Amino acid sequence: MRKKSVTGLATSVAFAALLSFTGSAVAEEVSGGTTYGDMSLVTQDMLTRAGGDGNNFLHTNGNYAQTRYYPARQINTSNVNKLRPAWIFQTEVVETMETTPIVVNGVMYVTTAFNHVYALDAKTGKQIWHFKHKMGPITTYCCGPNNRGVAIYGDRIFMGTLDAKLLALDTKTGKLLWEKQIANPELGYSETMAPSVVNGKVLIGTNGGEYGVRGFVKAFDWKSGDLLWTFHSTAENSVGVWATHDATGRDMLRDIEAEKAALAKLGDPYKTLGGGVWQNPAVDLDKNRIYFVAGNPSPDLDGSLRPGDNLYTNSLISVDLETGKYICHFQYIAHDVWDLDAVSPPILTKVKDNDGNTVDGVLHAGKTGHVYVHKADDCSLIRYSEAMVPQENMWVLPTKEGARMLPGANGGVEWSPMAIDASLGLTYAINLHQPMTYHVESTPYPEGKLWLGGAFKVIPGEQQWGNVTAVDYHTGKIRWKVKTEQPMIGGILATAGGLVFTGEGNGQFKAYDSETGSELWRFQAGAGVNAPPSSYTVDGKQYIVVAAGGNTQLNYKRGNNIIAFTLAD
Repeated sequence: MRKKSVTGLATSVAFAALLSFTGSAVAEEVSGGTTYGDMSLVTQDMLTRAGGDGNNFLHTNGNYAQTRYYPARQINTSNVNKLRPAWIFQTEVVETMETTPIVVNGVMYVTTAFNHVYALDAKTGKQIWHFKHKMGPITTYCCGPNNRGVAIYGDRIFMGTLDAKLLALDTKTGKLLWEKQIANPELGYSETMAPSVVNGKVLIGTNGGEYGVRGFVKAFDWKSGDLLWTFHSTAENSVGVWATHDATGRDMLRDIEAEKAALAKLGDPYKTLGGGVWQNPAVDLDKNRIYFVAGNPSPDLDGSLRPGDNLYTNSLISVDLETGKYICHFQYIAHDVWDLDAVSPPILTKVKDNDGNTVDGVLHAGKTGHVYVHKADDCSLIRYSEAMVPQENMWVLPTKEGARMLPGANGGVEWSPMAIDASLGLTYAINLHQPMTYHVESTPYPEGKLWLGGAFKVIPGEQQWGNVTAVDYHTGKIRWKVKTEQPMIGGILATAGGLVFTGEGNGQFKAYDSETGSELWRFQAGAGVNAPPSSYTVDGKQYIVVAAGGNTQLNYKRGNNIIAFTLAD
């Protein structure tokens, strides 16, 4: 066991007090100014080796395996109580923030709601440039005007937009180099995820599972923006095997005969079946494949209009990186009528199979509250973890009056990315407990308007809360769990210093001992900390950075701050 010299919590630093230190060495509030520096090209080799890069943070999830593990240990369990704000940058947009800062050669790139991009000096927080996307006349999106960040490759960065475009910007100036229309926003397509770039291909999925879209992942050429391939996450033959049980073996109470009759009458619903891809794919360069998850079928709660298993919704999917051709999938919940979509990004790591052999594995955290552990070669399920949140009345069917079922439509684990520490064999997830009732009401496809097929409603008077949970992915056992006063959404970061960092809707940003779950430090940010943290090193000093802007989906207090922390001198 790791020995710790920290015996208590660091004193919480009030945000209001922090801002009173204007111009001091403790923190610097930055609201403007423009500087230009020399920003080197980001090569494929840099992106490939990002997992061992103790200076930069080149991918929104840290590396192609998406481990969100930062290899520097200057900030560690023995000194994290000395962590203090280094600078604060306030963006122009005061609204929900889900961005992951990426950092290259001392330059940080962050995004805001409504598709603003900032380049900042990562050491001082001073603005280098600011880009504002000119939104088209139509935007249709679920769960807030979010953006989760950019991808970087060569001399440009890439961002998806709420009006369903992909943009390429010059890293030095923020100048728009090209834009491509990914899909039709009038039909409910939008982009909130960060793209990924590999071997000159910009990979991006789509939102819209609440609007009757047809989900996809697309690959675009990084220089020209030309479309290279498309994989649709709803198969033309979406019926499947008429599965009656979920991935854990529980009966989902499907009326298969009624569904078969509906199929004969309505035909295959794949064109409006949903299956949005909300988060980045994991990339295996050795095998030249990617892994991603697809979300809920559409309409969310009304299964009568979409008979069959609804492939490949609620699934882990692997396709060929060069061609986009299907390789394998695993469906967690067939014919989902509870909006328990697969959305948290998958992680690639070595895992133990059920015979004790070490194999290439894929981890995914579900809204069900389970961490699922797969074999990478064929997507098959090795195990699922103990439930991280209460599960009740699974799988009771929605009714007109409303049926109570937990975990509820927000999770479990929502879009929030996990992190792992492979040396401990642990994966870290943040969870929501938010009891709901499910109400079904059948309505025809509305073409570009919200199409839930009913409603899911939070139950007044029932307690809501969250947790931070460490799961041993070799066994599925929960190693430790820390309850939080509010449901958790945002993301988590693990570091070689034996720490995990994550934030809460009440403004608390915290560090925990990654081995034991002991809370070692906290900071009050003044707005919801509902974005994934990053880490980087400049001039020999390690920083932790996170956005504090609140969250539309859970209605946490809004703000506009990017806050970077480092150890006090």
